[in-house]
Amino acid sequence: KPDLITLDLEMPKEWGPRFYRELSQDEEFGNIPGIVISGLSGNKYAIQKAVASFTKPFDREELLKVVKETLG
Repeated sequence: KPDLITLDLEMPKEWGPRFYRELSQDEEFGNIPGIVISGLSGNKYAIQKAVASFTKPFDREELLKVVKETLG
């Protein structure tokens, strides 16, 4: 079971918000935090439960900071 999920809005054969919505409805995976990393505009609105959203290209250090804060 993952501690954190990073996902793009456009993934091969899947739309990120749909993937995360279906995953969050699963009792086992419903409370796993997610971080959106995407080149699409408006990505911060795509998954409301996401702990953070980054636009590509993104600052690696800022992403690592959010991951550390989220995981404790």
